[in-house]
Amino acid sequence: MLAKAKEEWEQEIVDKQSEKERYLAERITPLHTSGLSLSQLQDLCRELHEKVEIVDEERYDIEAKCNHNTREIKDLKIKVLDLRGKFKRPPLRRVRVSADAMLRALLGSKHKVSMDLRANLKSVKKEDTEKERPVEVGDWRKNVEAMSGMEGRKKMFDAAKSPTGQ
Repeated sequence: MLAKAKEEWEQEIVDKQSEKERYLAERITPLHTSGLSLSQLQDLCRELHEKVEIVDEERYDIEAKCNHNTREIKDLKIKVLDLRGKFKRPPLRRVRVSADAMLRALLGSKHKVSMDLRANLKSVKKEDTEKERPVEVGDWRKNVEAMSGMEGRKKMFDAAKSPTGQ
């Protein structure tokens, strides 16, 4: 099947190439410039130049029409969307389903065990969270004065060096 498709594809390529050559031979006549005088060559160049100008004008006109049609299509698409109006989504209702009902819906009648999801939760005592941590409140200026200069840096270096603090 693939071999047949490949053969058809190759045949199609050959057909397109032969069609292209036939069309070009029909539309474009070969130039015979040998044995022409200077004035005849100039006339030939003028004719070719006029043909190029005509083709260029046609191309420009077609391009302008294409751009105009593209803009018109965009405008019509916008009008269609405006005429349709905006789609309003319906308000969704919140559905409360217990874990047992959800498992029953998913598993069918096979599910017999009831699940209590709250039984496995960790209980937290309020006392633990409300304990105040002792905060040392001191004069910050004394600490800054003690650590300023080379003396303070030496103290920090010594403190970092010994794990006991002194």
